Amino acid sequence: MIECTDRTPLPRHFFDRPVLEVAPDLLGRTLVRTTDDGPIELRLTEVEAYAGEVDPGSHAFRGRTARNAVMFGPPGHAYVYFTYGMWHCLNLVVGPEGRAGGVLLRAGEIRVGHELARKRRTSARHDRELAQGPARLATALDVDRTLDGTDACAGPGSPLSVLTGSPVAADRVRSGPRTGVGGDGAVHPWRFWIDGDPTVSPYRAHVPRRRKS
Repeated sequence: MIECTDRTPLPRHFFDRPVLEVAPDLLGRTLVRTTDDGPIELRLTEVEAYAGEVDPGSHAFRGRTARNAVMFGPPGHAYVYFTYGMWHCLNLVVGPEGRAGGVLLRAGEIRVGHELARKRRTSARHDRELAQGPARLATALDVDRTLDGTDACAGPGSPLSVLTGSPVAADRVRSGPRTGVGGDGAVHPWRFWIDGDPTVSPYRAHVPRRRKS
């Protein structure tokens, strides 16, 4: 039996489960981003679940494309997308291969590498804001499309990995609607966060875009 500590990497079978099991179970885990300048470690405090082809809010709802192909691959890999022509967002692929599912990493507390994160997040007024929101998280961790498809279960040498960390007790986990998701996907309470944690991002309901006349 392998001894499990808070520095033990999460195995692939952790991610090979239904997305609504994996998403809340990621809270409190440690995300490690290894860069040329050194490591950045983040304690996950907020995530969102996306259930692939049965979820109108998911990028995979209409099937496989070149953009979302990683979501249909093996669990435990990173899915990185570019949004609004400005920001990257980091997801972890979950569920069995061939059935798209992903968890958006929405927020976290930087535990190691504050200086590196601050260099990329110069507008942050407080440390709690360094990774408070999915775009801020990706920016602080120097995540872009070059990391799309990265195996977070590959072990030492991988630019991304997830450690056991300190899982959160069930009574501290809260859930609610996903941020910015409209239509049929708005009804799902698939955003999960640690109650009372100051790094959790503010909730914003979906606002339909107005067509230009």
